[in-house]
Amino acid sequence: MAAIEMLKGMISDAGSIVAFTGAGISTESGIPDFRSPGGIWTRMKPIQFGDFLASAEQRRESWRRKFASEDTMRSATPNAGHRALARLHEQGKLLALITQNIDGLHQASGVPDDAIIELHGNGTYASCLQCAKRYELEWVRGIFAQDERLPVCQSCGGIIKTATISFGQAMPEAAMERAHAATSRADLFIVLGSSLVVYPAAGFPILAKRSGANLVIVNREPTDMDEIADLVINAEIGATMSRAVGVN
Repeated sequence: MAAIEMLKGMISDAGSIVAFTGAGISTESGIPDFRSPGGIWTRMKPIQFGDFLASAEQRRESWRRKFASEDTMRSATPNAGHRALARLHEQGKLLALITQNIDGLHQASGVPDDAIIELHGNGTYASCLQCAKRYELEWVRGIFAQDERLPVCQSCGGIIKTATISFGQAMPEAAMERAHAATSRADLFIVLGSSLVVYPAAGFPILAKRSGANLVIVNREPTDMDEIADLVINAEIGATMSRAVGVN
């Protein structure tokens, strides 16, 4: 409780908070962490972006995996951790929310799109890799249900893919630039549910410290960056943040 009271005080004193969220905040909504033991990436090899582009069969396998997991994704709802961040935004304290997650739960909690920086894209819709036209997953599902026919862009004929960043795919430059700018301006940087091992995203807490922000890490397990943090809380994110922010 003393640690949560300390976090509550840090939030109260802060004027520009940047939150950085990883899989740990979404596991509390029932979404599996792909990297953890037993996760999908320990059971099947991730599809590289180059293979997705080069092979129609790899594209079919990608869509098979997507639709096999879609029921879990669609049934998930924001938890107390998501709601706490939404409250911080309502209070005008949340400068930006940087996320490694692709589930859209931050948007569903009430945080507007323009406050969210998605480093790994968004898995709740698809887009054309050539012209960036957006496509809803139900439209893709309808196409794919016809003997696993691959969808193609109705505007330019390009390849359609979930709007996520795959292994081997370049990180989105605009999102990285926005994240860098926001992190540099933060006076409090809160990491929620990230193991902080995936770079370059994991470099943002270091940047925050170098820029003068207080660094808080809330994660069930220790991280390699705990030693540079001003406060570390190894506990559930929802319960911790709801108490610190004052939401149910």
